[in-house]
Amino acid sequence: MRRSHVTTVSLLAALTLAACTSAKDVLEPSAIAPQSTQAVTTAGTDATATNTPPATTAQPSATAQPSAPAQPATTPATSAAVIARTRLQVAPIVGASVEAATPLTAELQTRAKQRGITLAGSAGQTPTHVLKGYFSTMSEGKDTTVIYVWDVYDPAGNRLHRINGQQKAPSANGGEGWAAVAPETMQTIADQTIDQFATWLGGQAG
Repeated sequence: MRRSHVTTVSLLAALTLAACTSAKDVLEPSAIAPQSTQAVTTAGTDATATNTPPATTAQPSATAQPSAPAQPATTPATSAAVIARTRLQVAPIVGASVEAATPLTAELQTRAKQRGITLAGSAGQTPTHVLKGYFSTMSEGKDTTVIYVWDVYDPAGNRLHRINGQQKAPSANGGEGWAAVAPETMQTIADQTIDQFATWLGGQAG
């Protein structure tokens, strides 16, 4: 009876050991890890491709810029009032010949009257502005260019503004220098000068 009991116990131990060995073989991590890893990777890829929205880059929101303070507008009435009070004296022209300066000064008077600007004479009227002009010429081929600079002064001699430019035209009389400058060229310069002076005056009204 004792031997039979020992034999039964031995068989049970052997079966238990065999069962443990079989379970170890089935649950060996090295046997299941590759398949499990691949499944997880594949599932993660599919989930990313299916459910993850495309990445977007956040754009900075526009920042409102402070508006510049409003500048007082110059009205035609205020500009006209400033021009009406102006007494312009034209100083002797520097650099131009008498023949060229004559149509220039005549047109300055005509254009000033058209723009409502009074030219101060040598007597009786005190000027509010003095206009001094400096002229030169440059001949190139068949054309002659008149270069001019006007300085605007107050009665005390302080320079307030500068007007400059150049006027190119075909040479007249086949000459060079001032002999090649037609009266029409000087008249055009006079018109431009008075127009720019009036525009500047209007800007002073504000």
